Amino acid sequence: MRIKSFVPAVIAVALVATGCSSNKKLVELQGKYDALAKDYHTSQVELAKSQERANSLDALLAEARKNNDQLKRNYESIQGSLNQSLLQNQQGNINISKLVDEINASNQYIKQLVQAKSKSDSLNMVLTNNLTRSLTRDELKEVDVKVLKGVVYISLADNMLFKSGSYEVNSRAKETLSKIAKIIKDYGDYDVLVEGNTDDVPISRTNIRNNWDLSALRASSIVQVLQNDFGVNPQRLSAAGRGEFNPIADNRTELGKQRNRRTEIIITPKLDQFLELIDKAPETKGNR
Repeated sequence: MRIKSFVPAVIAVALVATGCSSNKKLVELQGKYDALAKDYHTSQVELAKSQERANSLDALLAEARKNNDQLKRNYESIQGSLNQSLLQNQQGNINISKLVDEINASNQYIKQLVQAKSKSDSLNMVLTNNLTRSLTRDELKEVDVKVLKGVVYISLADNMLFKSGSYEVNSRAKETLSKIAKIIKDYGDYDVLVEGNTDDVPISRTNIRNNWDLSALRASSIVQVLQNDFGVNPQRLSAAGRGEFNPIADNRTELGKQRNRRTEIIITPKLDQFLELIDKAPETKGNR
């Protein structure tokens, strides 16, 4: 009887013991599950972050590639500009060298012109001195002598030579013309042109139509005085009238009109005669 009642008790204890063991394992398993679930969640979060970083890196890589392509294009453009600049610089150096040569040539030409001008001025001075050496200082006040490019211009005011509106040479003018004749006869082979000039005031005379006539008649009168009274060879002489069309001053003023009314005696040497003047230069006061 005791045995029968013991067995169920043992079974009950075993069952209780077995149940306790299962609960313990269950609790243990539940703990492991929770830990794994937590780790899984953490892994998912990390994975999401990694994925986000990967996407960001992809975007940065794409941007970097884009920038790199732009840099390549910029480099090619700069390289092209550099090559063009080098080519232009080469051409510029050639042009600068050519310009320097042209400047040097121009400077040499200017130097030659200055030397020629200095020589021309010296020759003009020699010629002036030779042509006026027979005249006194007082006589030179009545005669204006200039030398331009080897040509001698002797200018006389018409109020010294003629009465107003007339072409007849007065006696006082002949004194002055005698001095001019000395200059002309000193250089007997030179050509001599006598040129009459007037102002722009119209003239009305029965025997003179206009200023052309008056200027030509005055020039002709001077030529005939030089020939007939002072023995200048007529083959060397020419007479010309320029009327009012060769003014040297403003005809709107009385002084300008007076300057324009003039007779010019132009003496033109030939080149070989002009060069011979160097040997005929008058002595300076210091050498006398």
